[in-house]
Amino acid sequence: MGFVDLHSHVLYGLDDGAPDEKSALAMLDGLAALGVTEQCVTPHQKASQYLPAWDVIEATLAKLESVRKPSHPTLRLAAENMWDDVFYQRATQDAIPSYRDSVAFLVEIPPPLMPPGMIDQLFKWRMAGKVPVLAHPERYHALWDNDDLAAQLRTHCAFVVDLPALGGFHGKREMKAARHLLETGLATAVATDAHQLGDLQQAAEGIRWIEKKLGHAAVVRLFDHAPRELLRGELPDR
Repeated sequence: MGFVDLHSHVLYGLDDGAPDEKSALAMLDGLAALGVTEQCVTPHQKASQYLPAWDVIEATLAKLESVRKPSHPTLRLAAENMWDDVFYQRATQDAIPSYRDSVAFLVEIPPPLMPPGMIDQLFKWRMAGKVPVLAHPERYHALWDNDDLAAQLRTHCAFVVDLPALGGFHGKREMKAARHLLETGLATAVATDAHQLGDLQQAAEGIRWIEKKLGHAAVVRLFDHAPRELLRGELPDR
């Protein structure tokens, strides 16, 4: 067994992640060195910015699979869905891109604000048997210093904290929020959110912080057991 990374931009030429095949392979080398054995590839689905067509995403995945080394993590397709007009339309059609072979799906929101009715919508998805997975909750201003709101959201979705944020690479305020989510048990899992090779060095710093402050068992729970539960369609308790 090994780590399961729920969030990355390894698929190349699609968004602000890996620009080409060579870069993607270097990232897979780095992920393998980090101990990742299953890598979820989550290209952005974001209106008016990064919205690659799904057939292009599938073709890029097939190309990367054809050159992936046996030592590399296995790849599971998903998407990082921005909560925007495209996402809303897909939600009404029950067509949100999810983790392949899973009822779980990755979603992000604009950092300065929460979408209206977000908690109610998350509750409806849970009642429908889906598992919303909230990317990098440490970025969302509404959750800063508001554990009550965070706990409400956490009841209906998973919180996946970016490992580099724990090391302070995404800003001091984000670092404080990321660490707080782990220390209070509100975080469900962690992920690299790797866009380039250097992000994996930052992710390693995040793992070291968890080891030092929370212990090795916490690393295993957050980067192995909990991600596997989510992909099986389970929402771990706090």
